[in-house]
Amino acid sequence: EEVRVHDFEIPELGKVVPYGVYDIDHNRGWINLGIDSDTAEFAVESIRRWWNTIGKNTYPHATTLTVTADSGGSNSPRARLWKYELQRFANETGLTLRVRHFPPGTSKWNKIEHRLFSFISQNWRGKPLISHAVIINLIAATTTTKGLKVDCVLDTNKYPVGRKISNNDYNKINFTPEAFHGDWNYSINPRRS
Repeated sequence: EEVRVHDFEIPELGKVVPYGVYDIDHNRGWINLGIDSDTAEFAVESIRRWWNTIGKNTYPHATTLTVTADSGGSNSPRARLWKYELQRFANETGLTLRVRHFPPGTSKWNKIEHRLFSFISQNWRGKPLISHAVIINLIAATTTTKGLKVDCVLDTNKYPVGRKISNNDYNKINFTPEAFHGDWNYSINPRRS
């Protein structure tokens, strides 16, 4: 079957936006497959879905959650919406979120790249990605000899681009920068009402 060489959107099929969570301790990946825009709201919703589906059962006594993220795109440390949505998630769960951003140009050292996404890419290489179901099944069928297990769910929510956070809302974020590169390393603590 013929496949396309480049990643051009096929209008009748739409697009997909994979956002991954990789649990280093359990060698388990989780992909939230969006069909709208890659926004900070989508990124945090992906973490939220992982937590509600897998995380809170795997770590029932957790009080903190460490998130490693790139420094660009939807989870950029400069994105006010990213921090605002993380605050909402922290409030919902009661978790303190310890966020660690990889410096620009170093995301290749993020374990999710070579322990999860590289194997997903190998698994679907040469296969036509003709529907959401095919993409989900190929992602979920990804395994390794070291026991990688991957779950994948479809996210049909709309995530509007350009959503702004007011200074008033931003100043309510319970944000604590770390001593070392506090712009890339920080905690967001739950707010008590």
